Amino acid sequence: MKKCFRLSLYLVLCSLCFVLSVSCDDSTDMLGVDLMPTSDFVTKDFKTYGVTTESYAVGDHVLARTTNSYFGRYTDPETETVVESDFLAQFHCPENFAFPDKVVDNKITSASLRLFINGYVGDSLALFKMSVYPLDKIMNADDDFYTDINPADYYDESLEPIAVKWFSISDRTISDADRAKVSRNITIQLPVEIGQAIYDDYVVNKDHFANTQAWMNSGLPCSKGFYFKLESGDGAMAYIGVAQFNLGYRYYDDELAKDTLGVCQFASTSEVVQATRFDNSRLDKLMANTTVTYLKSPAGIFTQATLPIDAISNNDTINSAQLTFRRYNDLVSSSFKLSIPQRILLVRLDDYLNGFFENYRVADGITSYLTSFNSARNTYEFSNIARLITTIKHEKKMGTATANADKVLLIPVATTYDKSGNLVRLAHDFSLSSAKLVGGTANPVELNVIYSRYNK
Repeated sequence: MKKCFRLSLYLVLCSLCFVLSVSCDDSTDMLGVDLMPTSDFVTKDFKTYGVTTESYAVGDHVLARTTNSYFGRYTDPETETVVESDFLAQFHCPENFAFPDKVVDNKITSASLRLFINGYVGDSLALFKMSVYPLDKIMNADDDFYTDINPADYYDESLEPIAVKWFSISDRTISDADRAKVSRNITIQLPVEIGQAIYDDYVVNKDHFANTQAWMNSGLPCSKGFYFKLESGDGAMAYIGVAQFNLGYRYYDDELAKDTLGVCQFASTSEVVQATRFDNSRLDKLMANTTVTYLKSPAGIFTQATLPIDAISNNDTINSAQLTFRRYNDLVSSSFKLSIPQRILLVRLDDYLNGFFENYRVADGITSYLTSFNSARNTYEFSNIARLITTIKHEKKMGTATANADKVLLIPVATTYDKSGNLVRLAHDFSLSSAKLVGGTANPVELNVIYSRYNK
């Protein structure tokens, strides 16, 4: 009996040593697969869904956060839509501002406004008429201003303008060579009495010039700013980078030991408000076209897309979801046609309506995405919005989804990055631009989804 037991134990130990030696010698690359039933392998699936789109009219109610101002009237040769704009501007008073001690005869010799143009769209020879009014109400820098601002809330319409200016963007009174040496600007002469009243007050009330707030509250002529009103003209839009309110005088220069010319400047800077009013017209025809959609800035039209959330599988993991919007080529060969929006934000409709821009939000790659125009493919491509789709599906599952949960907007935007390349600011694009996109209710855009799943 003992011999049989010892023999059996010996055979078991031999078998075990054999198994261990084989395991140590063989490759372990497929160890996990050997242990997993073949029916549990991960497989991938590719599906395409239709996304319906439509043009979304924002009218002219768009948050206006920009250091540029805009002036002019322009008719788009492609769509025949019209956009016009004029603007209100405040002027910054440097802290402890001071005139020279020796202003000759205590006299101001000139008062003027200069509007420096850093870009334009359209015909630089188009003729415009501008009227200038002083503001009688302060625009609070802590308030949000929109492109449908009513200038009449800030100036007295019953008064005559303090200046009227006819101009074109290109000054044809000087030679081409001289024009190339100077920056484009519009100079508007003001009554010298305005400047004299400001200087006379400075002599006795220097506290009025301690800072911008003191200056705007002083009650002095034009201290609250100006409204630059468009009266007539068509064919161009000027981008005003800086506006200056200048007071000229003569003063005694001790170093030169003679009288010389001097000027003090109040400028429209980032510390004060510049508010542009935009008015878009003839948009009805574009909005009625359900076979395409549009992007038009400034303000104007966005594109709205409805994502097919309910059609997308709940049982599989979404690896990627690519959404591409293709642009139609322009049909008009005008030298004055609008540019193409270069940066597009995809954002949920609810987020936009609930203050996305007002709250200084930026694209997070979860519920909002940023892309650039791909000129080689003539497209705007969002390579992977899977996290957005997953977020919406989770809201629907939890019963927290709104009626607009599956709707997103495409919005032309301007971007600001820090020195490290991080996106720090998003704002509406106020350059004149336009794009017609493939889409509409009759021609859905394709959403390409790649799933992964474990086979059951």
